[in-house]
Amino acid sequence: MPEKNQSFYDVLTAAISEFADTGFVSAERLAYWQEALKRAAEATMGPIHDMDEMLRRSMRALYARLVEQNGILRYHPGVARWTIQKLKPQLHLELDKRILASADLIKLNRSQSIAQTLRRFSGWSTSIPAGGAAEADKAKIKAEIRKPLARLPFEERRVLTDQGHKFIAGLNDIVATDSGAIAAGWISHFRQANYDYREDHKERDSEFLKRSGKPSLYAIRDSWAIKAGLINKGAGYTDEMTQPAEECFCRCAYRYFYALRSLPDSMLTAKGRAELARTKVA
Repeated sequence: MPEKNQSFYDVLTAAISEFADTGFVSAERLAYWQEALKRAAEATMGPIHDMDEMLRRSMRALYARLVEQNGILRYHPGVARWTIQKLKPQLHLELDKRILASADLIKLNRSQSIAQTLRRFSGWSTSIPAGGAAEADKAKIKAEIRKPLARLPFEERRVLTDQGHKFIAGLNDIVATDSGAIAAGWISHFRQANYDYREDHKERDSEFLKRSGKPSLYAIRDSWAIKAGLINKGAGYTDEMTQPAEECFCRCAYRYFYALRSLPDSMLTAKGRAELARTKVA
């Protein structure tokens, strides 16, 4: 077995050299190198608790900005700060839930990266005939086999970012549900430089819809305004499509609306317009 402190790169180099020289001669030698590569890969990744701590700091910082500092109110015009204070127990539960889910996902990604790397090594090594392959391009083979591990730091950063957007969406949903939101406008960020947006998400964007002359807001199906017949569904119901941040690496969000006067006139029914006129007079 290779030395305990050898890097994954060194262990992989030794494994490739052996199979390039001798070929696939026994299942025992393959198992030997798979175990050595697995141990070296796990050591290369560093302690999982370091990543867990980074995850917790990231989520808590996001929670502090949105909840403690009331940053979440930009998604909820008209909602009072005391509402956020009242909802803190529920919002903190969402924080705990998201931290656990994100930690599990990072562990799963690490396991999958190691498994993919071992499959690549096994696929290559078992293809070498007895006697070896003298002309093998070892540098190219090495690069191909280690790709899943080489991408892991990047993938873990993406997981942190993606889970952050899902966390924001979860917090927003709690506030919107408790505060009685009646409609929502989709924010797609499609104008943001280097953002790989989904085309259908761009077409849901409120500003994009407004400029296209289409209804720009989505109704919340079970809201008090729908039940009272005061508004129509606008561009559709929010439950008729995927939600912001639901799909992988989606950075979209909703901006919520709570009052009839905040909606475009086209979204009001005749009954809604009458009610709005009545409240203005009152």
